[in-house]
Amino acid sequence: MKRIFTLCIALCTMATAFSQTDSTTRTTTDTSGKKNPDTIRIGGMVIIREQGGGGGDTVKSKRNRNFNVNVRLGRRNYDKPANISTNWWIVDLGFSNYNDNTDYAGAAAQSFAPGSNEDWFKLRPFKSRNVNIWVLTQRINLAKHIVNLKYGIGIELNNYFFEDKSIRFNKNPTLVDQSYSGLTKNKLAADYLTMPVMLNFNFTPNKSRAYGFSAGVSAGYLYSARQKVKLDGDVDKTKGNFDLRKWKLSYVGEVSLGVVKLYGSYAFKSMFEKGLDMTPYNFGFRFSNF
Repeated sequence: MKRIFTLCIALCTMATAFSQTDSTTRTTTDTSGKKNPDTIRIGGMVIIREQGGGGGDTVKSKRNRNFNVNVRLGRRNYDKPANISTNWWIVDLGFSNYNDNTDYAGAAAQSFAPGSNEDWFKLRPFKSRNVNIWVLTQRINLAKHIVNLKYGIGIELNNYFFEDKSIRFNKNPTLVDQSYSGLTKNKLAADYLTMPVMLNFNFTPNKSRAYGFSAGVSAGYLYSARQKVKLDGDVDKTKGNFDLRKWKLSYVGEVSLGVVKLYGSYAFKSMFEKGLDMTPYNFGFRFSNF
């Protein structure tokens, strides 16, 4: 702190040398014996050094009543948030599931999964997981830092664990049957490259921890899909798209409660292009700076 103060004095002294104006330093004491702040006069400039609260000094500079600068040293100031804020490597940890509205008595479902019924594709609800990794998220001020535009890009990883471990996805063409037996694990994985765009409402813009919510939509591109099974410790993977939609459009939202942040998403339509009518959704905790 002394070095910073000394540097300020040095810079002002150099300015004085050019203007050929004398400088004076004065410290006064009031009637109670308490020392007033040090005052340094250099030409038309007055520098006041006083002990500030919160573990830092306050440096004030005034000149001709038209210039007033206050700098708080020693602690972070959140009074003026940036118009554009960037957050790297946000992680979501949550759960994946879907609403199954398939008409299993219809021809489309029976041609896709012959003999299927609503019990075939039931999920293990707290075993099916969702992990999102957002490489970049930005927030742009729209109105007094309370209303913001928020967007990002990252990957969504969805793992759907079936209660019925005999389910098998065959490809070229996609056909689902119950030909597995004795499996200890059976899951369908669908991974997307996703970009969300949301309108963000931050009710505490001058605080380090936000309280508010966001709502919007996201567009995701399916870049990988596979069925993974495990039998007696051996793992087997079958890669394919299994007639999953290449694009997933979803409603997305988040709630910020200080250190606790929650997220959720719900797709516009079924994750499958034909045969099964299953609308996916995710929810969980978000680990983010804003």
